[in-house]
Amino acid sequence: MPLPKVFLTRLIPEEGLTLLEGAVDAYVWPEEMPPDREALLERVAGVEGLLCLLTDPIDAGVMNAAGAGLRVISQMAVGFDNIDIAAATARHIPVGNTPGVLTEATADYTWALLLAAARRVVEATAYARSGRWKTWGPKLLLGADVSGATLGIVGLGRIGQAVAERAHGFDMRILYFDRQRKPELEQALGIEYVSFDGLLREADFVSIHTTYSDSTHHLFGNDEFERMKPKAILINTARGPIVDREALYRALTTGRIAGAALDVTDPEPIDHTDPLLDLDNLIITPHIASASRSSRGRMAQMAAQNLLAGLRGERLPNCVNPEVYD
Repeated sequence: MPLPKVFLTRLIPEEGLTLLEGAVDAYVWPEEMPPDREALLERVAGVEGLLCLLTDPIDAGVMNAAGAGLRVISQMAVGFDNIDIAAATARHIPVGNTPGVLTEATADYTWALLLAAARRVVEATAYARSGRWKTWGPKLLLGADVSGATLGIVGLGRIGQAVAERAHGFDMRILYFDRQRKPELEQALGIEYVSFDGLLREADFVSIHTTYSDSTHHLFGNDEFERMKPKAILINTARGPIVDREALYRALTTGRIAGAALDVTDPEPIDHTDPLLDLDNLIITPHIASASRSSRGRMAQMAAQNLLAGLRGERLPNCVNPEVYD
């Protein structure tokens, strides 16, 4: 009996590939860059399973190109805004993701960005490497205090909670805003619920952990930056389009806020000529918050498990559209 045909849009860590060996007939996209639209449509033709990444736009056209035999779409990521979930559900195709596993790595990286932005680590490194470091100076590269400052968390999901837990080590006041208040967590985490406006006005550091949707598109724009403290620093490890990049540029260049650190951009990747890259008070990294060896390995393993379950006709361990089973 022939093995089910599947397409992996990128080479994933060994932990996932090992699970698929001998169980599927897999074609793994060999390039560093993701397949373009033409290649994606060509490669999905006739597959029963698709394992994809956030960089792959999986819409109705891709599902149609795969054909009626497509039984499962497995995404190696927590988010899935690149997939047309309604189109998949209409075709009775379960869609899997990999939640939970990257919480600790992303929370750690959020703090790496926060500390680096507060103490101007990237700027200081460039200063030393450029030969400008001539002597010690009492006002050289002064940064922001983290200990005792106020941290505002936008979105209190798993990652937001993990970021809050780490803040206690810095004796911070911790505020949060979420679409739904979570009183059961407030005492446990030692955090305060405030309005979005209140958070913007009071926080020294604002860290974004909300999901991306129409309602959070450009959640941070000109009006929001105007309400933030001039000394505030914005951290975004969620999704790029939550922040209006043009508004951020104006805020950073006019001194409306002190700094920012982004692991996600809009568009992604950011164009190398974008003026944001010229700013000393902005750190940009290439979407690597979950890039620890153990986290990425576990993500690959979970994505493979979702793929195999779908091919066997079993319920996906992590399914974002469980209504397909009704």
